[in-house]
Amino acid sequence: MIVILDNGGQYVHRIHRSLKYLGVPSKIIPNTTPLTEIESNGDIKGIILSGGPNIEKARQCVDIALNTKLPILGICLGHQIIALAYGGEIGRAEAEEYALTEIYVDEEDDLFKNVPKKFKAWASHKDEVKKIPKNFKILAHSDICKVEAMKHMSKPIYGVQFHPEVAHTEYGSEILKNFCKVCGYEF
Repeated sequence: MIVILDNGGQYVHRIHRSLKYLGVPSKIIPNTTPLTEIESNGDIKGIILSGGPNIEKARQCVDIALNTKLPILGICLGHQIIALAYGGEIGRAEAEEYALTEIYVDEEDDLFKNVPKKFKAWASHKDEVKKIPKNFKILAHSDICKVEAMKHMSKPIYGVQFHPEVAHTEYGSEILKNFCKVCGYEF
């Protein structure tokens, strides 16, 4: 099972539904759930940190991002939480918009296998990662955001600024499937 930490984003149920379409069991849990409780459940294979409107109400996810041994995918705000947890910087986007954005894959890595080097994604750019943390690398960018996707260099920790869970994002289900493969699921 993959747990989705609910940071109050409008698409949290869409993440759950997208995983269901892939045949991957998932459960939405409060973002206040302690890491010990998550890791004590032997059925949990990965964690998704959802998007949300308020970084202050999501800061409790920092401990999970830093200390879990499970694979993590941060989406939008979840991506920013990962950056903050590891010493990166976030800030206001220069072009604040909620729209389709052209994403350019810089490095395929595990997350972008079978995804073209350029695709359209639904992105929310109010805040964004301005500086990636040490030990992270950029996997994708857009014309308005330098860090559309990143990965920790030695841990299975990924972040995406865009929303792979919505129908507007091309290859979104492939990106989610790739994360599920990192978690040990086979398709």
